[in-house]
Amino acid sequence: MRKEKDSLGEKDIEDVYYGIHTARALENFNIKNKRVNEELIKAIAIVKIAAAEANKKAGKLDENIANAIKEAANDLIVGNYIDAFMLPSIQGGAGTSTNMCVNEVIANIALEKMGHKKGDYQIINPLDHVNHSQSTNDVYPTAVKIASIKLLRELLDETMALQQELQNKEKEFSNVLKTGRTQFQDAVPLTLGQEFGAYAEAISRDRWRIYKIEERIRRVNIGGTAIGTGVGASGKYRYYVTEELQRMTGFGLARAENLIDATQNLDVYVEVHSLLKTMALNLNKIARDFRIMSSKPFGEISLEPLQAGSTIMPGKINPVGAEFIQQIYYKICGNDLTLTMACGEGELELNAMHPIIAEVFLESFELLRDGIKIFREKVVKNIKANTENCTKHLENSITKASVYIEKYGYDKLAELIKESQKTGKKIEELMEE
Repeated sequence: MRKEKDSLGEKDIEDVYYGIHTARALENFNIKNKRVNEELIKAIAIVKIAAAEANKKAGKLDENIANAIKEAANDLIVGNYIDAFMLPSIQGGAGTSTNMCVNEVIANIALEKMGHKKGDYQIINPLDHVNHSQSTNDVYPTAVKIASIKLLRELLDETMALQQELQNKEKEFSNVLKTGRTQFQDAVPLTLGQEFGAYAEAISRDRWRIYKIEERIRRVNIGGTAIGTGVGASGKYRYYVTEELQRMTGFGLARAENLIDATQNLDVYVEVHSLLKTMALNLNKIARDFRIMSSKPFGEISLEPLQAGSTIMPGKINPVGAEFIQQIYYKICGNDLTLTMACGEGELELNAMHPIIAEVFLESFELLRDGIKIFREKVVKNIKANTENCTKHLENSITKASVYIEKYGYDKLAELIKESQKTGKKIEELMEE
């Protein structure tokens, strides 16, 4: 047990790596909610390393202290000490609690590595050293964008893999002729391969959108400090910190042209998330089609049995993989509404709702990345064509009559179809009469 002090007074802190600021936040936001996203914690640690190096180069931080901060922050990046981050993702204060938690944990790790006790902040201080030249208002949004780009690239890889798998099915099913349908009614013939080719094309558009949106989140407001004016940070620091972030991430990050705007306005999140929602929408459509085509009335494809489907109906198998990806779509739609409302709550020089924005923004990337992987491996890859059923439905359908419309005309074909339905004779037979 140790005593720590802040502007509100003293508080007993147990033998943990976080300090008084985090302890108060845990009391203030004591809800059973998901913890702060781990990728965000790692991204903040990246910012702290870049800031320590920039402050060292600018002559604002002792070299030994800077190196200790960098070493401690690197421990967070590789996933160590993650249990020290207990804060819920929803919190007041525009992300200050999360930033302070990282500051405190880094300071205490560094102190231990140097042979000192946790809480010896006169040697390494969470604010004066770890947070030097920084504000939550430029650290937090910069870290959100770094985490987003990392997740975006992982999502892009999974999207490419899904597109390829759909194209594989397009080739595999290229000779499986079936009934096309509009409004759940028989329409005109097509191949099952053509259907999967259309799915692949939709995902291809999503892939291109995802590829292009990285450039929308590369501009960061680091160096702007509290409101974008850069108060408390030297010109040298602002130059060096961006340079260090570029070097560390390889993401092509650039300082925003207008740091005040970049601190005030979060519309870029709405823009980017709308494209994630669009991708989820396309996945929902594909999954719904799979459920329909695999259902008993159609039976045109077979989905891999993944689990027993009923507690009372033995042998029943449900399309759980397709249902899974559809529910991800619903969740992302909810995230989109939350994010849009929160981004619209910016007031004057800051949007205080950044924690919930970060939570749903990063979550949507993760949901799509992981959901697509599961959908591809457990559903798409294992789909089988039921050629016999496809042929049977087509033979018993009026759809094939449409291929003769140029020869016989609309009205004559309509008469033949009515006669076929009345007599049970095939269209081809009636054409010969």
